[in-house]
Amino acid sequence: MRALTQFFKSLFLLELFKGLSLTGRYLFAKKFTVQYPEEKTPQSFRFRGLHALRRYQNGEERCIACKLCEAVCPAMAITIESEERADGTRRTKKYDIDLTKCIFCGFCEESCPVDSIVETRIFEYHGEEREDLYMTKEKLLAVGDKYESQISKDRGEDASYR
Repeated sequence: MRALTQFFKSLFLLELFKGLSLTGRYLFAKKFTVQYPEEKTPQSFRFRGLHALRRYQNGEERCIACKLCEAVCPAMAITIESEERADGTRRTKKYDIDLTKCIFCGFCEESCPVDSIVETRIFEYHGEEREDLYMTKEKLLAVGDKYESQISKDRGEDASYR
């Protein structure tokens, strides 16, 4: 009996018509297309995009050069050099992130005890050359200064000082 059923299914091309009916149902359905640069899809506040270094309200950089983010980075994309200041605190002399190596996992952000390194919602960036994707401390601080209000809002902090 089973062989006879299989024979008729293959003879009348039943699987083909099942597939065509599915295609036909979606052929006339309403399309959900986003016209990208003009329209943007909603983005989660947890989106992991371009990195940024943050500052305190008094303008001092937050990074204390603990090097946890460098240690936890699975792609080894972060390089930090620190120095001790006159008041005995450590600060970074060099903080570089190679975005060609970075896998945007967010481990650096999670490991930071002072919430210094963050990943913003910025995803529309590119580089013409390799050096454009090599983020130095100055570039990271500039991104942090520019988008501090959005970063604070995403973290539920008060951004009234910006």
